[in-house]
Amino acid sequence: MRRTAGLWLLIGLAGYSLLPWYMVTGGFLSLGWLTDPAGEGASALLWSLGGRSWLWLPLLGFAGAGIVLMRKRDQLATARGLVASGAGGLALMAAQGLVILGNATRFGLFEGATQPGMGAGALFTAAGLLFILTTGISGLGRGRGDAFITGLVGAIVALVGVFVFYPMSFILVSAFELKGGAGFGISEFFPRFFASEIWSVACFSGRGYCGAAMNSLVLGLCTALGTTLLGLAFALIFTRTAFPAKKFLRVLTILPIITPPFVIGLALILLFGRSGTITEFFADAFGWEKTRWLYGIWGVWLAQVLSFTPIAFLVLIGVVEGVSPSMEEASQTLDANRWQTFRYVSLPLMRPGLANAFLLGFIESLADFGNPLVLSGNENFLSTEIYFAIVGTVADPAKAAILSLILLTMTLTAFLAQRFWLGTKNYATVTGKADSGRHAALNPALRMTCYLIALPWAAFTMILYVLIVFGSFVKLWGYDHTLTLEHYKRAFGIVHRNGWHFTGSAWDSYFTTLTISSIAAPLTAMVGLATAYLLVRQKFAGKDAFEFSTMLSFAIPGTVIGVAYVMAFNFPPIELTGTGLILIVVFIFRNMPVGVRGGIAAMSQLDRSLDEASITLGANSATTLRRVILPLMGPAILAALTYSFVRAITSVSAVIFLVSARYNMATSFIVGRVENGEYGIAIAYAAVLIVTMLVAILALQLVIGRRTLRRADRVEAH
Repeated sequence: MRRTAGLWLLIGLAGYSLLPWYMVTGGFLSLGWLTDPAGEGASALLWSLGGRSWLWLPLLGFAGAGIVLMRKRDQLATARGLVASGAGGLALMAAQGLVILGNATRFGLFEGATQPGMGAGALFTAAGLLFILTTGISGLGRGRGDAFITGLVGAIVALVGVFVFYPMSFILVSAFELKGGAGFGISEFFPRFFASEIWSVACFSGRGYCGAAMNSLVLGLCTALGTTLLGLAFALIFTRTAFPAKKFLRVLTILPIITPPFVIGLALILLFGRSGTITEFFADAFGWEKTRWLYGIWGVWLAQVLSFTPIAFLVLIGVVEGVSPSMEEASQTLDANRWQTFRYVSLPLMRPGLANAFLLGFIESLADFGNPLVLSGNENFLSTEIYFAIVGTVADPAKAAILSLILLTMTLTAFLAQRFWLGTKNYATVTGKADSGRHAALNPALRMTCYLIALPWAAFTMILYVLIVFGSFVKLWGYDHTLTLEHYKRAFGIVHRNGWHFTGSAWDSYFTTLTISSIAAPLTAMVGLATAYLLVRQKFAGKDAFEFSTMLSFAIPGTVIGVAYVMAFNFPPIELTGTGLILIVVFIFRNMPVGVRGGIAAMSQLDRSLDEASITLGANSATTLRRVILPLMGPAILAALTYSFVRAITSVSAVIFLVSARYNMATSFIVGRVENGEYGIAIAYAAVLIVTMLVAILALQLVIGRRTLRRADRVEAH
């Protein structure tokens, strides 16, 4: 404990004394601050000596920790001293940052003081104080006395607090804002929360449209059910059948997730809209009346099932693979047939994956913004209502915040229902014992059912994407089908004049998108899987609240998160607006829950005896995680990396307010082209993004490979 705390003390002091305390022009990694170490690149130590006395406050925490470590006291007293020093230093550091906001101060303290946003020096100082605190907590016996575990919990709690709760507090506080800006109170909160236009069920009686909350609830349940069933069917085909075109089918299953949001909706409109290709065909061939059935809840449902089935598949395929063949063989040895084995052995062991796939589908549906915006017609949904409450003709932040709270209520209910359904049963099937069996094949009826569910859907998906690619090569899809390369030339043109020059209008946003997504993806997977490890493998106080907090960012529409980030990070103490860092951060904490849920589903199948055996042999928790757990988490790692990478590229609602002239994202560029009526360029750009992401996903799959849980897998792999 003393050695670990001493190391973090030195790291924190180095950040305080040597690194720039405030943000520097060009960014920390540009190293331009080294040329001006006494000016813009000055450390907190230099600033405090120069008159900013409030910067001495964090140093008190280090001084306390140093005194505690130098005194020869028992471990318990030392641990308490480290906790007090770390917590006190963090509190003082946060207080000075929140009191002095740019050119303004609060509570009459430090009158006339000014300071910009915190930089790298503040980050290292905060990290040193935080891990001094968590090391002290481990010395008190928490987290089994393991500094790695308490440090991991502390780091994730701090990150979620700063980048989820802190920005959301700006939005949620406005839920209690009185009309007309007359202050804050609760007198208007409950009437607006339970307003009849939000919760109306008139559509069920045929007397009108349902409220936004009821539409979102029904849509979420239907989407979650559809995506889970389709995801399970695809997963069973991949793992339990000899279907000959599995590789091609896998490509089709992941295509929707790598598609920018509006493209699927636009393709469906051009196929099934009132003047769509298929609508025109049936009207001419059979005399059917042209209708607007696509514009409403069922059209949005169709688009969402297309968009979110890959999420369910990515979660479920690892879980289905993880069911031990020895259990299925034992069932058949006891004279159970294939259906009974699947019904009473395999399916119950898949419950964590099914529950997580359903929960993710439900939350994705609630938070989806693009599909309802394009296909909702006259029906209202919570995500679009929040958007219009923020950017409408008359902005109403209080209404947007109240609708966000309704979304959170639905998410919390789904989360608790999932926990109740799973209960406290043990679903571990991967142990340290040898297992050379093969998965039981599906009985003919179940196999045919999976084929009938999945294959027509795959064919429909293939047709949709063939038409999307076709649309990028015609002058105007749906009207003028003359073949042309003009859209690609305008977006991705390259000329050779004294060297190669990228003249296309899309290149800047394309390279920026790939760079930011490549940085965000591994960080997202790392944070998500680390969180899953803590939730499945560790016990600590507040675990349920910790788990729900990790899902919070996923439950709120991206539009609201984007606005919250602008409000929170547009001024000190954390000033990120207009930088590439704010885009990386929003992607990490927006997409982290998928890594969490996929990791929980996969890790629930790994028996705890694996951890215990490793620790018994002298390994600590960090080594056990690296050498034992992670090698068995291939599908979960692939799912987290894949999802976070493609969502960073295809996300629109979370970044629409965060892009800047220097850091413009692909989806923002596409939306701009759509608004200008340049559909050909937008579809061509979407086609390039689809190919780019498909190549990246296949490369990730080759690098990570399959998880070899049993000897039969290793034989096949060779």
